Amino acid sequence: MFCAISGEAPEHPVVSKKSGQVYERRLIVKYIEDNGKDPVSGEDLSVDDLLDIKSTPGTVKPRPPTMTSIPSILSVLQNEWDSIMLETFTMKQQYQQVRQELSHALYQHDAACRVIARLMKERDAAREALANVEAHIGTKAASTEGAADVTMDDATSTGLSAEIREKLEATTAVLSKTRKRKPNTTAEAVQTYTQRKVFPGLHAARSPGISALDLDAKNGLVLTGGNDKNALVFSQSEEKVVATLKGHSKKITHVAWTGRSEEAGQDMALTASADQTVKIWTAGDKPNSYSAAHTLSGHSAEVTGLCVHPTKDYVATASMDSTWAFHDLETGSTLMTARSDQVSNGYSSAAFHPDGLLFGTGTTDSAVKIWDVRTKDAVASFEGHTGAVKTMTFSENGYLMAAAGENNEVSIWNLRTLEVIQKLKVADQGIINALAWDQSGTYLGVGGTDIRIFKVKTWQELANLTDNTDKITSLKFGPLGDYLVAGGLDRSLRVFGVAE
Repeated sequence: MFCAISGEAPEHPVVSKKSGQVYERRLIVKYIEDNGKDPVSGEDLSVDDLLDIKSTPGTVKPRPPTMTSIPSILSVLQNEWDSIMLETFTMKQQYQQVRQELSHALYQHDAACRVIARLMKERDAAREALANVEAHIGTKAASTEGAADVTMDDATSTGLSAEIREKLEATTAVLSKTRKRKPNTTAEAVQTYTQRKVFPGLHAARSPGISALDLDAKNGLVLTGGNDKNALVFSQSEEKVVATLKGHSKKITHVAWTGRSEEAGQDMALTASADQTVKIWTAGDKPNSYSAAHTLSGHSAEVTGLCVHPTKDYVATASMDSTWAFHDLETGSTLMTARSDQVSNGYSSAAFHPDGLLFGTGTTDSAVKIWDVRTKDAVASFEGHTGAVKTMTFSENGYLMAAAGENNEVSIWNLRTLEVIQKLKVADQGIINALAWDQSGTYLGVGGTDIRIFKVKTWQELANLTDNTDKITSLKFGPLGDYLVAGGLDRSLRVFGVAE
C-alpha cells in the first residue's frame, strides 16, 4: 500500500470512504483541516470519513532518534519530504483550478466581444435605414424643418417662361463683355506648382474617397462630397471641417456653391447623389450650421450633373434617366424638364456655357449634346469620344470645350468651328476623372491618375503633380489661378500652388 499523497508506504494507513484511496493519516488529516475535501476526487471529506486499515503485522514506528545520528537526520528529511509533497499536490490542484477559471473568463470575454460587434452592426444598419427613410421623405427631423420636396412632374412641358428668358439673356449680355480676361499667373509660375498643404482623413474610411468638391474662395470654404453619403464644409483658414451635411442615402456625385454675393441673397450649398435626389442647403442662424431647404426628387436614376447657372438663381441637373432639368434655387421648383429621343442610355456629365444660354451634357454613348436652355432644343452634337463622357467643361472665355471619355485622352473642341483642335494625353493606361479651367481660360487642369496642367494654344504641359496616393476625382482653380484644390479617393484634400 502507498499513500496517494506522498507515494510512500504509510505508517498509519487510512482509506477514504469517498474515493477509496489510501493515505497516511497525518497527511490526510492535515489536508482535510486546510481544505475539507478529498485530494483526489475533490468531494467533501471529513475525518469521520476515514477508515483505519489494520495490517498484520502492524507497522512499528521506530523510537525517536536524536538529531546527532544519521537515522535522526533521515527522519527529519522524511518529514520535510512529506511536507513538500503535500504542498506540491495542493499547488497542482490550485494551478488546475486557476487554468479553468482563466479559460472561462476568456470565453466570456470572447462572447461579450461578439455580442458588441453584432449590436454595433445592427446600430449601423438602423442608422442607414433611418437615413434612407429621411432621404425619401426629403427632410431631416433636426435640420430640414420646413424643407420642400419638388418632383419634375410639376415642370412645364415647354421651354422657360418669357420672364425667365429675359433674365437669362440680360445676364448673358453682361457676361459677354467680361469674357476676355488676362491671366493673373504666368506660365513660368505654374511650372513651379508644388503641393502646399494636404488635409488627410476627410470622410469615412469604410467608404473612402472624396467624390466631388467646389471652392468658395471668397469665404475660404471648400465643399466636398464623399462616397460615405455625406458632404463636408472645410474651412481653409481654420484648416478643419466646420460642418457635416447629412441626408443622402447613397454616395454624393456632385457638389456646388451658388456663389451668391451678399447683395444677391444668401449663399447656398448644393449636393447631388446617386440616390436620385438633389438637396439645396442654406446656412442656419448658428455659425457653420446648414439645413436642407429643398429636396429635388424628380429624377428616376443617379444624378450625374449639377451646374449652377451664371445668374446664381437657377441650377440644372442631369441624370442617368436620360433627362436634364432646370430648377429655381429659391423656391426649389422645377421649371423645365428635357428628354430627347437622341439620348437613350442616360447622361454621364454636364456643364453650363459661361454665358448661361447653352447647357452641355455628356452621354454614355460617347457624345456631348449642347442644348439651348431657353427652349430645350438641341443645337449641336460633338461625337467621337471613347466610352461615356465622364467629365466636360467650357473655357471661361466661351470659345473652347474640353471633354474626356473612359481613356487617357482629353478632346479640345472649338465651339465656333465645331471641330477638335487638340487631343491631350495623360499617363499610359491612365484615366481622367476631372477637368478644370482657370478663370482666364489660359490653363486647363486634368485630374485622374495624376494632375497635369496645360497651357491653351500651345498645349504645353506645364506641371505634372503626382503627390496623390489614389485617383483624383475633382479639381478647382483659385480665383487668380495661383493655386489649385484637388480631392481624390485617398480621402485627402490637397492644395497646390506657386512654390514659395
